[in-house]
Amino acid sequence: MVRSWDAAVERAQARLEAAPGVRAVGEGEGRRFALWDLASRAEGELGEQVDPEAIGPAEERALRQRLGESGREWPDGELYRRRYWLTGAAGTADPVGGAADATGAVAGAPVGTVAVDNWTKGPGQLAVSSLYLRPAARGRGLAATVLDQLYRAATAEGLPGYRLEAHWTWQHAVRYYLRRGLWVVSWKHAVGLARLPQLPPYRVREEEDRLVLLVADGAPGPGGGWTPLLTAGREGRWLRLDETTDYRRADGWVRDFARSTLALHLALAGRPLVRGPQWWAEAWRWSDAGEPEGLAYRIEHVERSARDGGRPVTTPYRPILAGPGGGPGGRQVREQAHDQGRDQGRDQGRDRTGDRRGEPGDPAR
Repeated sequence: MVRSWDAAVERAQARLEAAPGVRAVGEGEGRRFALWDLASRAEGELGEQVDPEAIGPAEERALRQRLGESGREWPDGELYRRRYWLTGAAGTADPVGGAADATGAVAGAPVGTVAVDNWTKGPGQLAVSSLYLRPAARGRGLAATVLDQLYRAATAEGLPGYRLEAHWTWQHAVRYYLRRGLWVVSWKHAVGLARLPQLPPYRVREEEDRLVLLVADGAPGPGGGWTPLLTAGREGRWLRLDETTDYRRADGWVRDFARSTLALHLALAGRPLVRGPQWWAEAWRWSDAGEPEGLAYRIEHVERSARDGGRPVTTPYRPILAGPGGGPGGRQVREQAHDQGRDQGRDQGRDRTGDRRGEPGDPAR
């Protein structure tokens, strides 16, 4: 039993620092790390790849101004998190002794970054941020390696894994984390993704125009077995979400996060997230996490804010019940849907399985 999360975090940070291919940001390197962080945000939010080692004062000012609050440099970053360089030495064929690798980088020189907060997030997890690799260092398994190192460091100290966030508009990052098998645990400010020992491996596969979420069942034999929990199809323009008996019997952790995880897979596939007007009228109820309608609600808010700020938005998401361009006509339809949902009985919001969990209008939610 871990008595102090802070002490456990400190020990986990020390384990990460001792891992191959990782070194702590040294004294006097804070400004350099901040520029790498800036390059990461420029790529994620502005869609522009910038060489962090070539950012001069004028370009830095211009990027921070365009990024606004998210481009703000926080002084004394070491006060609230521990920062690390990724050097590409772990599990790669990089040469040693100062020789250059195939990308032209010198062995031991930074090729990426990561940071770990000095306190936990959620149910006592390591809070991970600033995971970034220079484009030339991608595709070599370095990000996967450090994510595994983070998980081992956390669980070795009794912490339940790690958690990180990625903005919905950072499509490359969001898709990568899902490919790594992270579960979706929230979407309040950004998409929260986590790896916890309480959650089994999962996969999402397509079956006859439906997406099915399955979890590993631990059955003996090569690869074990996979148990379907949720199936997402279509009814016209709307989502149809069905639960299996195994879903209802599943552990609470799995039930809590299976729906949100499948919802993000649906959104990335450009599939419906809303089961009907009444569900959409109450989508705000799940704007932190939970039902797929809440993710649709949050995505619309995020994409509208990005466009209003002049930032490019390229995602597969299709606005719900929106008029041309998602303008005032869409808002009017949503208001009408809200009135309709308020006047109709809660039984009309019951999903196909008859399960009332998360039903719109249900005070238990």
